[in-house]
Amino acid sequence: MFTIFPDLVTHFAGASLLGRAAVRGVLDVRVHDLRSAATDPHRSVDDAPFGGGAGMVLMPEPVFEAVEAVDPPRPLFLLGPGGRRLDQPLARELAAGEGFSLLCGRYEGVDERVRAHLVDGELSVGDYVLAGGEVAAMVVLEVVGRLVPGVMGNAASAAEESFGDGLLEYPHYTRPARFRDWDVPEVLRSGDHGRIARWRRAMALARTLRDRPDLVDARGGLTDDERALLESFGLLP
Repeated sequence: MFTIFPDLVTHFAGASLLGRAAVRGVLDVRVHDLRSAATDPHRSVDDAPFGGGAGMVLMPEPVFEAVEAVDPPRPLFLLGPGGRRLDQPLARELAAGEGFSLLCGRYEGVDERVRAHLVDGELSVGDYVLAGGEVAAMVVLEVVGRLVPGVMGNAASAAEESFGDGLLEYPHYTRPARFRDWDVPEVLRSGDHGRIARWRRAMALARTLRDRPDLVDARGGLTDDERALLESFGLLP
C-alpha cells in the first residue's frame, strides 16, 4: 500500500484480526511512504494544478518512483470514485488471488499520468467524498483480509454472514436467555440443528426482503422453496 500517512494504516493493519493474522504469517501487509521518494528538503509530494483551481494534486514523480522502487504485487489499484465498487464478490476474488496493491490518493487527486500509465485500475468503496484514500484502504483491508483462508478462527463465519449468498444475515442472540422482557427465540434453545438452520434461513430471507429488497431482486427474486419456507414460518409478506 502506498500512502503519505503510513503510520495510520500500519497501526490499523497491526490490530485485532488482521494483526493476529500477520503475526501468524497468514497476511503480509506492507505499507510504503510516498514521501520516501520525494527529492526536495520538504519531502513534497503535491503541487498546484495546471489550469488553476482549488486544492493540490499528487505529483507523478514521487508516486512513480515509490511504486517502481518496490515493484509491488499487481494489480495496483488507485482508490477513487471511478473504479469498480467494492462488494463481497469482488472481495472474495481479491482474497483468492496472489495479492494486490493499493494507492491512496490525497488532496484533489493524483496526476492523470499516474492513472493512465502506472495503476492497473481503480477501486471504489462508495459514492461519497473522503479526504484521502487511507480510510478506503482500511475498508479494503478489512473486507478482503478476513476472507483469506486462515485469517478467521472459524471459516464458517465468513460463509454465513451478510452478503455471503446475496442475503443479509439472520439475527444473533447470546446469554442471557431473557433480557428484561425479551426472550431468545425458543428454536435457538431447542438443540434441533435442522430446525435452527431452517429458522435462520427464513429469518435471513425475511430480513432481506424487509430491509434490502434490491438484494432479493438481484438474485432473481424468491424461489418456490424460499417462498414455501417463509410461509411455513408465517413470514411471507
